[in-house]
Amino acid sequence: MDSQTQQPDQLTAPDLLAPEVHARLAAGDEAAWHEFVSTYENRMYGYLYRLEGNSDDALDLTQEVFYRAWRSIATFHPGERVLPWLYQVARNTQIESHRRKQHQRFSLDEAREEVGFEVTSHARTPVQAAESEQAQDRVQRALMKLAPEYREAVVLRFVEDLPYEEIARLQGIATGTAKSRVFRAKEQLAELLADVADIN
Repeated sequence: MDSQTQQPDQLTAPDLLAPEVHARLAAGDEAAWHEFVSTYENRMYGYLYRLEGNSDDALDLTQEVFYRAWRSIATFHPGERVLPWLYQVARNTQIESHRRKQHQRFSLDEAREEVGFEVTSHARTPVQAAESEQAQDRVQRALMKLAPEYREAVVLRFVEDLPYEEIARLQGIATGTAKSRVFRAKEQLAELLADVADIN
């Protein structure tokens, strides 16, 4: 059975990586990496965009996340969920980017040469942009006014739909603290966006 036939079955519900697919990724199989990136790039980009508030920075960081995933795929345990691992990679990448005042940008050319994958642009179409540009801009501006730990917690809960236990693990805090952060962030957003939309 060739790789093209196996490719659609790469993931089992909800986001478990089959051992044979992990082996292909670890071996640097280009088709497997293209499928892996296309499966998760939207989630990683959306998460990083909400944290950064800037599409160019979010796209750069998304590139770096998948580069780091490629470099460390051997540390991933087959049969475990992919998203918690990728969120941890993304979180570490974002934190480190802010620790370095003038950090070296991830080289897309290097990624193409070494791996052969590329994260696509997530620019919205003019129609999509026109529909909700104002409201989305206000939501993003409001998010950027929150303390970083509150912003990350509320994004993980309501945008990425992670349970409190996973948010707590990612942030290195107790589950009760994660719930408290989300609650406070939600209250602050509700005040900032009183005339825009409900925060449920």
